[in-house]
Amino acid sequence: MGKLDGKVAFITGAARGQGRSHAVRLAQEGADIIAVDICAQMESVPYPMATPEDLELTVKAVEETGRRIVAWQADVRDVVALGKAFQDGVAELGPVDIVLANAGIGPGGAASEDEQWADVVGVNLTGVWNTGRVSIPSMVERGQGGAIVLTSSTGGLVGVGIPTAGFLGYTAAKHGVVGLMRSWANYLAPHSIRVNSVAPTTVKTPMAANGDLSVITAGSPELARVLANAMPVDAVDPLDVSNAIAWLVSDDARYVTGTVVPVDAGQLNKR
Repeated sequence: MGKLDGKVAFITGAARGQGRSHAVRLAQEGADIIAVDICAQMESVPYPMATPEDLELTVKAVEETGRRIVAWQADVRDVVALGKAFQDGVAELGPVDIVLANAGIGPGGAASEDEQWADVVGVNLTGVWNTGRVSIPSMVERGQGGAIVLTSSTGGLVGVGIPTAGFLGYTAAKHGVVGLMRSWANYLAPHSIRVNSVAPTTVKTPMAANGDLSVITAGSPELARVLANAMPVDAVDPLDVSNAIAWLVSDDARYVTGTVVPVDAGQLNKR
């Protein structure tokens, strides 16, 4: 018996990294998974993004837990495509109880400042809003409650201080995610739908050079200072974030809503 037996979870950015980890962790607790990822490269993103093959590996990893999964390629900035993926997933697996707005990109890349800003805000904030607006109406109409977790960042709670369009957009978007979470939490509380956020420090994923701070902070002493944790680790594992999310969406946290849970090795407290 798992804590999420009989639940269906809708997860964006699920092809690898944190998203795959979340999908597998929730499946281990009994949830079936609707997995979505763009599986394509964006010019403004400085690292290789996930591929269709990565999404297939997520499918395999979830199936190995014994749970069901359906996977779709969709851009969270495209609310029509995202809505279709959601509806098709519901048609196969049933109504959604859990939503993880996890899809996100890091700043930088071979693009203009306007393109960097538009892409990082488009994915990291508008994409989160789109995830909510394609999923929340059915959760409210169903009347069975539910749980939503939005992925922010320690950069969503402090000013990173790097004056480039990509980093400014990233910081603004992650702050916006926290505001969106708090607003949805108040709106959805009467419907017994809880909304929270996680704020990780650097996580060992391809987006963050698999946790290699020497790569991430090359040529930027200020960024190295910002990313330093209090505990003697440079980065946390995706599973550390997944474990926090598994608690937040379970009945163990049934009265927890409107809050940010840092998984940050003490980074925020150090400031």
